[in-house]
Amino acid sequence: MKKNIHPDYHEISVVLTDGTSFKTKSTFGKMGDVINLDIDPLSHPAWTGAGQKLVDTAGQISKFNKRYNIKG
Repeated sequence: MKKNIHPDYHEISVVLTDGTSFKTKSTFGKMGDVINLDIDPLSHPAWTGAGQKLVDTAGQISKFNKRYNIKG
């Protein structure tokens, strides 16, 4: 690696939404900084599956079912 062109890579703490934390290496901030997450795998619907509901905007599902003769 070339000298003096790479960012400083150091240890920081990451705090999840439930209060648990872990240490990792990053170029964020400076040594010992803390990142408090607002969204993480414990709270985001993409990972939890919560809050997913089927929204039938303007009857699109009904139109699809009618077009392809799907009963249900």
